[in-house]
Amino acid sequence: MRKSLQEFKYMTFDVVGTLIDFEGGLKDCLAGIAAEAGVAIDGEEALSLYRAARYSKDADLFPDDLVRVYLEIAPKLGLPAEPKYGERFRDSTKNWQGFADSAEALARLAKSCRLVAMTNARRWAFDLFAQQLGNPFYAAFTADDTGTEKPDPVFFEKVFDFVGSEGNSKDDILHVAQSQY
Repeated sequence: MRKSLQEFKYMTFDVVGTLIDFEGGLKDCLAGIAAEAGVAIDGEEALSLYRAARYSKDADLFPDDLVRVYLEIAPKLGLPAEPKYGERFRDSTKNWQGFADSAEALARLAKSCRLVAMTNARRWAFDLFAQQLGNPFYAAFTADDTGTEKPDPVFFEKVFDFVGSEGNSKDDILHVAQSQY
């Protein structure tokens, strides 16, 4: 049986990539470093290298892992492979913007539904993103809160347990995520 939008009590959201334009933020940061180094980079190539590096076996929690990722991809892009630039890459999260319609849409949705953020980002980064989005969330689950990242089932179980503690079930959740295809 299909539910109408109004029948869901919770809407859960992936944050990075769905509500926050992290790809634009990454490309902007790398372009700034490249300009200082007198190098031209292709933003799409940089994102491809980022994805390969980010999902390696030695990955750390996001966005702290961006220091390691930068140091891995910088030589391939002709950028200076120095820790200070990796830290700048990580710290660029402070400047990442929500998509143009994110804050307004969340504000409207929050009037009729409990919005729950589910993000692989650390709590410090999520707090910046939530502020950027107008702090619309009823609850939030970060990698720090769950001890893991999605798609680990443990992450989702933490959210289901929270919903259950309020007398509801996972059937009361509509999840919104960026398409990976």
